[in-house]
Amino acid sequence: MSEETIKIKTLSEVHAAGEKVDYLFWVGCAGSFDARAQKVTKAFSKIMHHAGISFAILGTEESCTGDPARRAGNEFVFQMLALQNIETLNSYEVKRVVTACPHCFNTLKNEYPALGGQYEVIHHTQLLNELLASNKITVEGGKFAGKKITYHDSCYLGRVNGVYEAPREILEYLDANLVEMKRCRTKGLCCGAGGAQMFKEDEPGDKRINIERAEEALDTDASIVAANCPFCLTMVSDGIKAKEKQDDVMVYDLAELIVQNNNW
Repeated sequence: MSEETIKIKTLSEVHAAGEKVDYLFWVGCAGSFDARAQKVTKAFSKIMHHAGISFAILGTEESCTGDPARRAGNEFVFQMLALQNIETLNSYEVKRVVTACPHCFNTLKNEYPALGGQYEVIHHTQLLNELLASNKITVEGGKFAGKKITYHDSCYLGRVNGVYEAPREILEYLDANLVEMKRCRTKGLCCGAGGAQMFKEDEPGDKRINIERAEEALDTDASIVAANCPFCLTMVSDGIKAKEKQDDVMVYDLAELIVQNNNW
């Protein structure tokens, strides 16, 4: 992947210049601070840049959506964070938001309206699919043509919001050989991080969920696991490492696959 410097403006800079952007890119906590998820943030930014989409971020004005707090049962902290974010977004008259995190996507789309935050919110896989369908970006090079790739449905994009086709259609554009896990789509298995589980110890049991999911991915004989969520990236990668298959099977976000294919 070639390194490319892209100047990404904050909404405050855009506002000060009297400009408008197509989207606010909600980066999220993982996309901002987690080293692995930062690679997805960079890849998705490159794609939007190449597609000619104008976007901005909140930068230091962005706080956690409050999703982990609400899932863990702390409604007070959730509402405090949500109201702070809504005040910021409304002050900039934000209309459209795109995010690479299904947890942020679900919270902004489905839970902020009750608190006064009305926005058009899409997940980055939906936007990527739209860009490919409209030829605003193309996938040339065929790096993944015929390659066995399995796709992991994240809970908050799949079962919670019913988005199953857009990510799979991206793999079709890449001409990959999609091999489904035995539990997929509406019967998909959680990676083990959802519902604030990422931030606590496991309950007693015989096996960690991410090990179970990694085994299902390995059973497909795919060389790549495609994901759409920073938590899933971590959990599935850790599961594959636990099975000592990290040199044989790679875990990538769909945005990373597009960037790798196009050598951007």
